[in-house]
Amino acid sequence: MIQAIGLTGEPRGELPPAVDDLTFEARPGRVTVLHGAAAAGKTTALRLMLQLEYGRGVALFRGRPLHRVPNPARELGVVLGDVPGHPSRTARGHLRMLSAAAGVPADRADDVLDLVGLSGLADQRLGELSRGTDRRLALAAALIGDPHTLLLDEPAEGVSPRERAWLHGLLRGYAAQGGAVLVTSRSAKEAARIADRVVTIEDGRLVADQDAAEFASTRLRPRVVVRSPHADRLASLLVDESQRVHPATDPAVGRTIEVVRESGSRIAVYGSSCAAVGETAFRHGILVHQLADEVGDTAPVTPLHRADGRRPGPVDELPPAPGISPTTPEPAPDTPAETSLAPPGAVSSTPTGAGADTPSGTLTVPLVDPMASVALPTRTSTPFVERLAIPCLPAPGPTWPLRYELRRTATDRTGLAAAVVSLLVSLVLALLLARHGDAPMSRVLTGWPRQLPFPPAALGAGLLGALAFGQEFRYPALAPEVGTVPRRLGLLVAKLLVSGGCALALGLSVLAADEVSARFVFGPDSVNSVAEWPVLAAGWIGLLVGCAWAGVLAACVFRSTSMGLAAVLAVPVLVVPLVQRVVAEPAARSLAGLPGRMRVSAPVQWPSGIDHGVSVLLRLATQPVGSAMALSLTALICAYAFTMRRSRTH
Repeated sequence: MIQAIGLTGEPRGELPPAVDDLTFEARPGRVTVLHGAAAAGKTTALRLMLQLEYGRGVALFRGRPLHRVPNPARELGVVLGDVPGHPSRTARGHLRMLSAAAGVPADRADDVLDLVGLSGLADQRLGELSRGTDRRLALAAALIGDPHTLLLDEPAEGVSPRERAWLHGLLRGYAAQGGAVLVTSRSAKEAARIADRVVTIEDGRLVADQDAAEFASTRLRPRVVVRSPHADRLASLLVDESQRVHPATDPAVGRTIEVVRESGSRIAVYGSSCAAVGETAFRHGILVHQLADEVGDTAPVTPLHRADGRRPGPVDELPPAPGISPTTPEPAPDTPAETSLAPPGAVSSTPTGAGADTPSGTLTVPLVDPMASVALPTRTSTPFVERLAIPCLPAPGPTWPLRYELRRTATDRTGLAAAVVSLLVSLVLALLLARHGDAPMSRVLTGWPRQLPFPPAALGAGLLGALAFGQEFRYPALAPEVGTVPRRLGLLVAKLLVSGGCALALGLSVLAADEVSARFVFGPDSVNSVAEWPVLAAGWIGLLVGCAWAGVLAACVFRSTSMGLAAVLAVPVLVVPLVQRVVAEPAARSLAGLPGRMRVSAPVQWPSGIDHGVSVLLRLATQPVGSAMALSLTALICAYAFTMRRSRTH
């Protein structure tokens, strides 16, 4: 059940809001279409419901707003445009990442790929998918958590008629199993074909809320489409005959008709029939290339001032399929009752929008897809509900953000390239420093010349951290959960842990690669032992982990990878010189003896060897770089807390 109550967007300067006091509902077991022309406010309404835009009103999903849903991926599946994933990530890798975010088994990715017919393209990169394949993958991502509700923004836009018919069959099958489906569409014929209920909006306001049959009778009317090299002459003859013949003489021909010229050789005739038009063309010897019945879209109806007075029907009393009369005979006993999914590129053998011969006065909405009449063999595999549903699982535990981040990092080619480049640059600089022989060994092992304010490995670690959150906003795979997940503390902790681990691995790799390369190129004597290796190791690892964490926090606060990297660069460029001015001033007192005094005053006496570790940490903290990094992290944590608090107040 979806309930949208009083949705109102933010004012757009002097223009009215894109959505204004919109109220409707989508009941389970039905396909509800949010219909309207381009720029009518359909997408904005969905974004307001998903808390992706600021505004007023509330959207309830089974009685709860989105920020109260424990795991939105298990409650609703969303398709907003193309697949929001990194172009270099594979289809299987993208779905496995989302399965970890939803707290479902990893093999769920293969199940939904098979469901949408993309098993053979599981290793295809997202940037290489066609339009129709991208729509199938988007639907697979929406179904990854076996949600109760589907929200799709014009999912059939720009796809072939074959793909569109397949999608309509899947949505009807999903609703037949009790799911609530809300789809936006600008086509009145498509809305009447797939919907059980149609909510029409114009300029962001409610126009009508109707059953599909009522919508079709008010918005669609039959017409005859004629294609002929003598279309203009035929149009004149049809108009003349309709004006000469009295209605009582021949009702099929005598009623007033309307002829609309659509192109040079194509006309549309309203108020007549194929038989009447064909007889006129035959009597006058006019060649006809096409003669077919279609339905045409009328002008929008007058908008209502408010959305009050609607009588929602019970869930179990579904209206008849659009275009089918209530007196239509029941299907034969051997016809399967449940909706089955056709193979990729095919359509169902029982289209929901096609009507047989109906009684007089009943409007028939035929399918216009050219492949809709293809007969398919009965599918005998696992039923739709069994192939779609997953076993009942408990709520995801505290490790699901960590699983998600690990899979996201493992499939991120940009982060891997950044780590490799920083490692190679550090290696080249280390060899140059070792060749001169006058640089300290700590500078050689870290690849950090004195001319650089920061080592390349630190910048690489900062970029890894910035990518961790920056790509969540550039490729918003978790867009429907933006109100609860990207700023959730669990996901932040997971990103800090994973980025810190990556920075640690990068730092150790740089130390090992620089030492091994220097010994191999210049001989074993080129690398001397470091006297205070604990200070070097602790400082080096602390610097890289601090840069990674600074990138994560800054990218989260500013919602950008570039701003996250800029915050890391600001540490050596701005913060370190500021700290150096303070440290350079002579101090009247020092911290000598502080570890011993701490050990004596502590309630639990620790071994005396820990004093050396405390001394190392104090030395690192008093260094300009260490102090600058600590100061920067403190400021970013405060900015993150302020941003999170501000987002909750909206």
